[in-house]
Amino acid sequence: MTYLDHNATTPLAPEALEAMRPYLERFHGNPSSIHAAGRETRAALDDSRDRLAALLRCKAHEIIFTGGGTEADNLALLGIARGHSARGKHLITCATEHHAVLHPLEHLQKREGFRLTVLGVDSRGLLDPTDVRRALTSETMLVSVMTANNETGIRQPVAEIAALCRAHGVLFHTDAIQTFGKEPLPSDADALSLAAHKFYGPKGAGVLVLRGGVSVERITFGGSHESDRRPGTENVAAIVGMTRAAEIAAASAEAEGVRLAPFREKLWEGIRAAFPAAVRNSDPALSLANTLNVSFPGLDGESLLINLDLAGICASSGSACMVGSIQPSHVLLAMGVPRETAQATVRFSLGKGTTAEEIAEAVRRIGAIFARLREAGVAA
Repeated sequence: MTYLDHNATTPLAPEALEAMRPYLERFHGNPSSIHAAGRETRAALDDSRDRLAALLRCKAHEIIFTGGGTEADNLALLGIARGHSARGKHLITCATEHHAVLHPLEHLQKREGFRLTVLGVDSRGLLDPTDVRRALTSETMLVSVMTANNETGIRQPVAEIAALCRAHGVLFHTDAIQTFGKEPLPSDADALSLAAHKFYGPKGAGVLVLRGGVSVERITFGGSHESDRRPGTENVAAIVGMTRAAEIAAASAEAEGVRLAPFREKLWEGIRAAFPAAVRNSDPALSLANTLNVSFPGLDGESLLINLDLAGICASSGSACMVGSIQPSHVLLAMGVPRETAQATVRFSLGKGTTAEEIAEAVRRIGAIFARLREAGVAA
C-alpha cells in the first residue's frame, strides 16, 4: 500500500507511542486528583504544557488542551466571539476555510446575531490582504484565516493579515492544523489551532494557543479544567504523545519540506504524462511541499479514488472530515474551478514515510490505471 493521504491523517510516530505507553499501561490516575496517582499524571500534563509552550514560543498558561483540531477551532471562534461581543459583532473569514471554521461562524451569524463577511480568493486560492482591510469596520471583532489550505496546500499571507488586524485592534485567529510540522508557524496570532494527528501524534488531541489577555468563553460545561476554559478530564496519554510528536515534527520540518517537494513534482509529472488534460489546482511556489491537488476533467472523482484504492494507492478527494460527501469541494469552487471539474479531483499528500521508490511505483500504477481507462473508452 502506498499512503499518499497524510493531510487526512498521519501514522503515529513510534516515539510518540513509546511516550504514551506508560500512561496507557501504568499511570492511570485522574490528573485532577490530589493523591499520588493523580499527582503522577498531573506532572506529565504540566511537563507537556511547558514543553509545548517552549516549542510554540508562548507561555504555558496560553496552552489549552482540546480533543482535536475541530474543537480547538470551535472553542476559538465561538468562545472569543461570545466573550468579546461587546467590542463588536462583525466577523471576517475566507471562503476556503475548513468547515471547522466556516460552520461555527455561520452558526454565530444565523443564531446569535453576528454579521459575517466571507471573503473570496483568486484562482490560486489566495486571499488578498487588501480585501481584509477593506472589509474591516468599527464593529469588526475577529478575523479567522488559515495558514495553509488542507486541500490545495496554498499558504495564506497570515503575517500580513495578523499585522493588519493588530493595527486595527481586531483579534486574529488562524487554523494552523495543516502547517505545523511542515513550516514555521505565525508568531503574532491571538489564537492558533493545532491537531496532533496531522503531525504524527495520536488522534483525539489538539491545542488552542490563546494569547495572554485574550479571554475565551467556554463552549462546554462540567468542570474547571484548563483554567476554567475547557472542562473535561484531560487525555494524558494522548497529550504526552502529541508533545513528543510535536517536538520531532518541528525539528524535521524544514528538511522534510526540502525532501518532499521533488517527490511531489515527480508525482505531478507522472500524472500529467498519464493524463495530459490533468489540471493542477495550486501554485507549487505558494503551496506546502507535500500537497498536490489535481483535477481530471471529464472523469469521475469517486471512480478515480476507487481505481487508485484498487491499485494500492491511498488518496482523497479533499477534506477527510466530509465523510460520505459527494459534493464538489467548496475550496475549488471558491477558486473558480467548474463544478464538474471540481468533482473530478484527487488530493495527494506526502509525508515522512514517502520514498522515491514509492513515488515511482505510484506513477507506474497511475499510468496503468489511465491506460486501462483509455482502453475502456473512459479516458481520452
